[in-house]
Amino acid sequence: MSLAHTAAEYMLSDALLPDRRGSRLKGLRLELPLDKIIKFVTVGFPLLLMSLAFAQEFSSGSPISCFSPSNFSVRQAAYVDSCCWDSLAHYKLDEAGQYKVKSLWPHKALPYSLLALAVAMYLPVLLWQYAAVPALSSDLLFIISELDKSYNRSIRLVQHMLKIRQKSSDPHVFWDELEKARKERYFEFPLLERYLACKQRSHSLVATYLLRNSLLLLFTSATYLYLGHFHLDVLFQEEFSCSIKTGLLHAETHVPDLITCRLTSLSVFQIVSLSSAVIYTILVPVIIYNLTQLCRWDKRLLSIYEMLPAFDLLSRKMLGCPINDLNVILLFLRANISELISFSWLSVLCVLKDTTTQKHNIDTVVDFMTLLAGLEPSKPKHLTQQVYDEHP
Repeated sequence: MSLAHTAAEYMLSDALLPDRRGSRLKGLRLELPLDKIIKFVTVGFPLLLMSLAFAQEFSSGSPISCFSPSNFSVRQAAYVDSCCWDSLAHYKLDEAGQYKVKSLWPHKALPYSLLALAVAMYLPVLLWQYAAVPALSSDLLFIISELDKSYNRSIRLVQHMLKIRQKSSDPHVFWDELEKARKERYFEFPLLERYLACKQRSHSLVATYLLRNSLLLLFTSATYLYLGHFHLDVLFQEEFSCSIKTGLLHAETHVPDLITCRLTSLSVFQIVSLSSAVIYTILVPVIIYNLTQLCRWDKRLLSIYEMLPAFDLLSRKMLGCPINDLNVILLFLRANISELISFSWLSVLCVLKDTTTQKHNIDTVVDFMTLLAGLEPSKPKHLTQQVYDEHP
């Protein structure tokens, strides 16, 4: 009996989780994996395109090439290029014989519009960092710590039960005390469950998360409007007619009314415009899918932690509408599953519980570890029958 008792003690000691109080949760993830991908794409992609636009401008020199008259000197031709790039206006005769001016300013504003887009897409990230991350990090630290502590308390409770059973000379007294403890719910530690139940009535985190994704959709829609209204009209126009007869050159007869110019950077402009439209079109369903995660509970995570005493949110049907802070916290618990050491142990115990032949006697980790330690999870039948024979 002492050898079995020692083996049970070793098994229970190995089941205890190590104390990580010194280096507690340094790698806590405060962004969901999909949110991180969306952030890198929405912010990094415009910056990449901006660097491409600037690189093309620095490597190719002037972004336009004007066909100056043959009698113009080199300095005069350079002046024509500079003047036409500054004005960037296309002159076209209408049916009434009047010149109609069409601005081509999106070509000039391309790098700066990409920078503005990257800054706008980073605003939802800043909102999340300053409005939600401080509260979320404290919630996760407390919940992860309590989940692991609750598991450890259950293991220590089984160790204590094993010692009491070993020292008890009368098994009836031990089982009577154990059944009384179960009836009075001494084994339960309801602080964590009540805290999570309170989070169901809180909506600050979920409101910030919804606002973050809504802003992303809003800025994406604004990008579509900008591309469609300004870029689409000049997307395929490679040549334009420029007028330099302004100021002192207005009365010069040897200067032609219009000079034809060609946009040498049109290919880069087209690549940037089309790739931006494609990338942000792909991102829209990704953002919408990200929002749909708030419409369902992660019941697998909850079902595994149902093995802890006083953690029966599922069995008591305490879960209501999933759009609340508790669901956001569960999503981040899933993202930080590597920080939950108790999760792997409880997952194994859940699998073993489903394969055991005494499923009806096992509800919590206390019951299962009691069985593994060599104790019956409930009063043995021969003791129950003995009491019945003594007190018919």
